[in-house]
Amino acid sequence: MPFEKFLSSFDPETGEVTGARITKRYLSELRGCFADSAAYEAALALADPLLYSVSTVDYAAGEGDLGYAVGVLMPGRIGPEYYMTKGHLHAWREAAEIYIGFKGDGVMLLQAEANGDRQMLPLRPYQPIYVPGHTAHRTINTGTVPLIYIAIFPARAGHDYAAIATKNFRQVVIEQGGQPVVLDRAEWLSTRGSR
Repeated sequence: MPFEKFLSSFDPETGEVTGARITKRYLSELRGCFADSAAYEAALALADPLLYSVSTVDYAAGEGDLGYAVGVLMPGRIGPEYYMTKGHLHAWREAAEIYIGFKGDGVMLLQAEANGDRQMLPLRPYQPIYVPGHTAHRTINTGTVPLIYIAIFPARAGHDYAAIATKNFRQVVIEQGGQPVVLDRAEWLSTRGSR
């Protein structure tokens, strides 16, 4: 077996991955993710910036195979909400995932599909986060430089973005007094009036 085909390389400083499949997500592709729709529409009217890119390496898609992806999430905000990924559940719900930060400061929102339990965890350099199966997860850049991280997952995990697009996360992460704060989405929106 030619094991060389299983060798790849990436730069943890830039997020570049040799020979990877790259997915780029622009602001226009995250409609409905940001809670403050008025701030989102105002920002989109000015520009459609790249929010993040994900470079994916799929070795194979067999039962026990793994893949990995390196994400680069830009710094910025829409209103007080930090730039984020779309967030997803896995199509194969049992699939767990490991995230490890390399550069920058961010957080991950985790939300259990069954009971809605949720938590915000810091995503910082060399601190792994375990995402259990049946858990929606979203990455958020709370810093001032690109957030670079790696995700390692079962190759057959897949992505279910539709479930998040329908229900979204119950929490938002906003900048308040120079710090990231996690708040209940519905309560935060009610304090801001109808937007």
